[in-house]
Amino acid sequence: MANENTPTYGNFINGEWSTPQNGTQTSINPANRQEIVGLIPNSSKEDLDAAVAAAKSAQRAWRKLAGSQRGALLFKAADILESRTDEIGETMTREMGKTLPEAKGETARGVAILRYYAGEGMRKVGDVIPATDAEAFMYTTRSPLGTVGVISPWNFPVAIPIWKMAPALIYGNTVVWKPATETSVTAAKIAQCFHDAGFPPGVLNMVVGSGSVIGQGIAEHPDINGITFTGSNGVGKQVGQAALARGAKYQLEMGGKNPIIIAEDANLELAVDATISGGLKSTGQKCTATSRVIVVKGIYEAFKTRLLEKVAELKVGDGLAADTWLGPCANEKQMETVLSYIQKGVDEGAVLLHGGERLEQGELSNGFYVTPAIFDGVTSRMSIAQEEIFGPVLALIEAQDIDEAIELANDTDYGLSASIYTQNIGNVLAFVQDMDAGLVRVNAETAGVELQAPFGGMKQSSSHSREQGQAAIEFYTSIKTVFIKP
Repeated sequence: MANENTPTYGNFINGEWSTPQNGTQTSINPANRQEIVGLIPNSSKEDLDAAVAAAKSAQRAWRKLAGSQRGALLFKAADILESRTDEIGETMTREMGKTLPEAKGETARGVAILRYYAGEGMRKVGDVIPATDAEAFMYTTRSPLGTVGVISPWNFPVAIPIWKMAPALIYGNTVVWKPATETSVTAAKIAQCFHDAGFPPGVLNMVVGSGSVIGQGIAEHPDINGITFTGSNGVGKQVGQAALARGAKYQLEMGGKNPIIIAEDANLELAVDATISGGLKSTGQKCTATSRVIVVKGIYEAFKTRLLEKVAELKVGDGLAADTWLGPCANEKQMETVLSYIQKGVDEGAVLLHGGERLEQGELSNGFYVTPAIFDGVTSRMSIAQEEIFGPVLALIEAQDIDEAIELANDTDYGLSASIYTQNIGNVLAFVQDMDAGLVRVNAETAGVELQAPFGGMKQSSSHSREQGQAAIEFYTSIKTVFIKP
């Protein structure tokens, strides 16, 4: 329970921390539900309106700064975030459960993203185009959208909001950010980094609250010009529909059901390690996590045996413990979802070879722990082969040959990431050409995103836009064509 020593966090609006009108709610540690990490806002529509008004008021002066001036502030924010890596990494682990090395690594990635986009302030934003009139000068430039609403999830509470906010800011937009309530203490510490870097009041605002009030409020707000969202398909479609109804620009990054293909000539040890790392790190709570393991017949039994041996060695526990490999699910609802899919897999005829149990012994009884589940005998039509679980569950699917493996890999509504392990160039070329996914990786796990490269999915995994890298400018700005005649 909360006491007088429990830290309380407010909304960050117009350069100041403010008390929400509807009081507070708790952010708890998923490794120990008895521990309250902090009291966080339960914001109202009025809190959101104040944040949007601040962002709208600040946008004109912010966009008039030189790109290098905006970049200098991003560089400062990066330095401050880097100096607080240990504090923010530990907070992240306590709030959502991923291991401390992963949390610190994610924070370091946030630093790198800030520095990358800080440099974008000195890059070109247009081209000179020949005019048909010999006396005229014609060129393109880019204008910011205005105020951008950022809706970010709990699974990457540093990297995802920063890879959305950094390009929004460098290109001259102001931001209203709704972080996931589960990781709002971490979010408050990020907002403080921007504040301490000297960002002008109103340029970055943070409002914490429910998705139905603050998230939907962002999507529907007439003074928010663009919305960038990462989360579930159901919520993403609601956000997109609300934005479309009023003509706002929107960007949705949603689910994945990502396959790894293991060809007969694959390096067995590397393929097993990539399957475990890609599917089970962060407790499988990544949109790019490996979920379907499609193994060609000739290597299937050997792969399965080695996979089970290695998974049995993984230590499940508190992410702050040095020997923990796999932390808890981020919250009770997510744990229940994972357990329900494990039961559904059994009910639909798949064979549970390992794990899939809730751990309730000793200190683990207060946490949301599920042992990694390995299923055999999975067919493509089963729920565990079609629906995103977002947990430590691997579904083994046998393919007769590489052609069937690619066909099975594409047999889903999602198309976010995919990988293949093979030493055959023909397999590589067929996979790269035929795989319907926005990110395809050869001899590497599915869960790997380079910050300088475009990221996004096909089919139901996204709204067909791309995040990160220089591709981000396409969403956060509009092209303006300029024709000048003396």
